[in-house]
Amino acid sequence: MLATLDLDRSLSKDIYNEQIEDLMRQLRALQQACWTQKLPFVIVLEGWAAAGKGALVKKMVNYMDPRGFVVHPILAPNALEQQYPWLRRFWERLPPHGSFGIFYHSWYTHVLEDRLFERLPDAQVPVALAEINAFERQLVEDGLAIAKFFIHLSRKELKKRLKKAADDELTAWRVRPEDWQQHENYEHYSALVEQMLLHTSTGTAPWTLVEGDCKRWAQLKVLSQLVATLTEALDRRDSQAPAPPLPPQAALLPTEPNPLAQVDLSTQLARPEYKQRLRDAQLALLKLQRSIHEQQISVLLLFEGWDAAGKGGAIKRLTDSLDPRSYKVQAYAAPTDEEQRYHYLWRFWRRLPPAGKIGIFDRSWYGRVLVERVEGFATDAEWRRAYREINEFEAQLLASSCVLVKFWLHISPEEQLQRFEQRQQNPFKRYKLTDEDWRNRERRPLYDVAVNQAIARTSTLAAPWTLVPANDKYFARVFVLETAIQAIAAKLQGH
Repeated sequence: MLATLDLDRSLSKDIYNEQIEDLMRQLRALQQACWTQKLPFVIVLEGWAAAGKGALVKKMVNYMDPRGFVVHPILAPNALEQQYPWLRRFWERLPPHGSFGIFYHSWYTHVLEDRLFERLPDAQVPVALAEINAFERQLVEDGLAIAKFFIHLSRKELKKRLKKAADDELTAWRVRPEDWQQHENYEHYSALVEQMLLHTSTGTAPWTLVEGDCKRWAQLKVLSQLVATLTEALDRRDSQAPAPPLPPQAALLPTEPNPLAQVDLSTQLARPEYKQRLRDAQLALLKLQRSIHEQQISVLLLFEGWDAAGKGGAIKRLTDSLDPRSYKVQAYAAPTDEEQRYHYLWRFWRRLPPAGKIGIFDRSWYGRVLVERVEGFATDAEWRRAYREINEFEAQLLASSCVLVKFWLHISPEEQLQRFEQRQQNPFKRYKLTDEDWRNRERRPLYDVAVNQAIARTSTLAAPWTLVPANDKYFARVFVLETAIQAIAAKLQGH
C-alpha cells in the first residue's frame, strides 16, 4: 500500500491558501451539525515521526469551537493504565455524543511502536488486531463516525525533518530516541505499518493514506477527507428511518435451549452444614486475597438474577471476610444522562477492577439484552448485536489476566412471590420492593426468554455462566463462594 503512494505530490501556497479557508469553514459548520444531531466523531492521526501531525491538529482546530473537541496525545501507558486491559484507556477517552475526539497517536501504537521495540510479542499481534477491529466496529455500529489517517514519509524526508527538529533548540525536546529508531529501522517499520493497514482497514473504519512529504498537500488531503466523512455520516443519519420494533418473543422456539429449566431448585443445605462450609469458604477466599495481590491478577464477579433472588445476600457473605481495601462493589441501575451519551459498554469499562483487586458487579452489561430488550430501551438492532459485543468484551478481559465469573441466581416464580410478600410485611426490608419489581414479575415470561437466550449466546468456553439454584439462600451463598474460589485458584495455579 505504502509503495503505491506518490510522495512527490506538491501544492503551491496560493492554491493551498485558497482551498484551506473554505475547508475550515465547512469543518466548523459540520462541527455544529454534529452537536445538533448528537453525532460523536473520532479522528485518528498516525504516521511517521515528524510527519506534521502536530501542525495538522493545530490547523484542524483553528476554526472549531474548543468546547466541542478534545485532543488526546497518546503516550506510553502509565503505571495505573497498565493495571487494566490495554484498550480501557481509549474507551475512557471516547467523545460523548456531539463531540470530537482527536487522537494524536492512538490504539495503533500498540501494534506499531510496541512491536518495533519488542514490547508486543508477534504471537499476540493477531489478537490485538482483532480487538482493534471489534472496538472500532462496536463504536461505528453504535452511531460514531471515525476517520483514520496514516501520514507517510519517504526515508529521505523523515531524516531531513528529524535532523531539522533536533537542531532547533525550540523543537529538539520533541525528538525522541524512538523517532530515530524509526529512521534506522525504516524498512521494518514500513512492513509493520503495511500489516496493520491490511488487517484494520475495514468497511466500517477504513484508512486514508496521506502523502506527507509536502506538508500543504497532506493538510489539504486530511481536511478534505474529514469534511467528506462527516458529510456522509450526517447524511446517512438523516436518511435512516428507525426500523419498526419486533414484537417481544413470548416463548422460546422449540429448537432453542432452556438452561434455566435444567436448574434443580430443590437443592438445599442444612443450617449447621451451611455455617461450617460458609466459614471454610470465607477463610479460603481471604487466603487467596494475598495471592491475587502478589500475582497481580484482577477478579470480576458478576451477579445477575431475578428480583429478590438473593444477590445482595450472596455478595454480603462473599465480602464479609475480605479486606475492604482489596475489593469494590459496583451496583448498576439505569444509565445516567452522562452515561447515555456514550456506548453502553463505556460505563463498565471505566469501573473494571485493576490488577490485584476484586470487582463485584451487582447487575452488569447484560442489561442490554435483558431489561433494555424487554422494556424497549434498546432497539432490536442494538440488543441483537450486543451478544457479539459482550463476547468480545469478555474475551478482552480474560486476555488481560482477569478472572471473570458470571452468576445467574435462579428462583422459581412461587419463591419470588413469597419473598416479595415477606419484604412487603417487613418494615426494614420494604424499601427493597418497588412497583417496578411487581411489574417485572408480571412480564416474567418475556424475561424468561431473554435470560435463556442471553445465557445460551454468551456462555462461552472461556466465560461460562454459573447458574445458581437460589430457592434455598443457604445453598446459593455457599455455592457462589465455592465457585468463585475454584475459579480464582485455577487462575493462580496457571498464572
